Amino acid sequence: MAVCTGSRAAVPDLPGVAGANPWTSREATSAGKAPDRLVVVGGGVVAVEMATAWQALGSRVTLLVRGNGLLARMEPFAGELVAEALTEAGATVRTGISVAAVERGEGGDGPVTVVLDGGERIEADEVLFATGRAPRTDDVGLDTVGLKPGSWLEVDESCRVEGQDWLYAVGDVNHRALMTHEGKYQARVAGAAIAARAHSEPLDTAPWGAHSATADHAAVPQVVFTDPEAASVGLTLAQAEATGRRVRAVDYDMASVSGAGLYADGYRGRARMVVDLDRETVLGVTFVGPGVAELLHSATVAVAGEVPIPRLWHAVPAYPTISEVWLRLLETYRG
Repeated sequence: MAVCTGSRAAVPDLPGVAGANPWTSREATSAGKAPDRLVVVGGGVVAVEMATAWQALGSRVTLLVRGNGLLARMEPFAGELVAEALTEAGATVRTGISVAAVERGEGGDGPVTVVLDGGERIEADEVLFATGRAPRTDDVGLDTVGLKPGSWLEVDESCRVEGQDWLYAVGDVNHRALMTHEGKYQARVAGAAIAARAHSEPLDTAPWGAHSATADHAAVPQVVFTDPEAASVGLTLAQAEATGRRVRAVDYDMASVSGAGLYADGYRGRARMVVDLDRETVLGVTFVGPGVAELLHSATVAVAGEVPIPRLWHAVPAYPTISEVWLRLLETYRG
């Protein structure tokens, strides 16, 4: 059996929230009319994507971020460039802000007031909470097998639930990588493992083995659909340094790539490649700029395949395309 019930938006238990009918990602992606004023609470992927979309559709967006910047799990420059673009588009981005309460008229209609910790009040037509996810495991019978209802399910590399011989958890519920494409990947791994166990065949759970969801740790690709786009795979510089490896970050201004100027006038963007200096392999890549989502799979192949830098040097990018940034990163690395 496999639990594949996904996750739901987690709305903080603040005074007034329950009766204020706040938006979550579901309402934000299904509403039929742009609110004149929209407050977005959060600084992660959903927050910046929805802020970008609704600002473009005509809403006056105010983004309230508890941390010091946007997209905290990516390279710092990703959040900086996205914040800069949102501000230029007319949105207000405020960091270091905590929401204390939400107020709305009886029945959850009319304007909504967001009250900040210091007492400041911001009035809007809708408020969107993009503050995290919670597993949809409340009512699937976890208590009957000794597990806590409503909890994330810890799994091994084959996505089998820890302590269980027959139960698997695939996708958001195992909290490894909360993205649709990662859930599909885990399903392939778990399906192969279930079939192997059913036929009493040995499992290959070594890193990158047929029954090991290794990419969940080493090569998770993600695209943030803002303007500009932000795309990343593998480790950030800070994450790589935390592992104790000898690493180096190689940065390049994507506006200097010949294909970028042809793609869009006034192209702005940045690329970073994080290299393991002892193995000379790529640990992570981040791109920010228009159209960079289509660069991400090449980076994912480089990271997942642990392709040596000397071999990558022979992967010649076509001219003039944005993918020529790979050549520029490698040239910068070689000095």
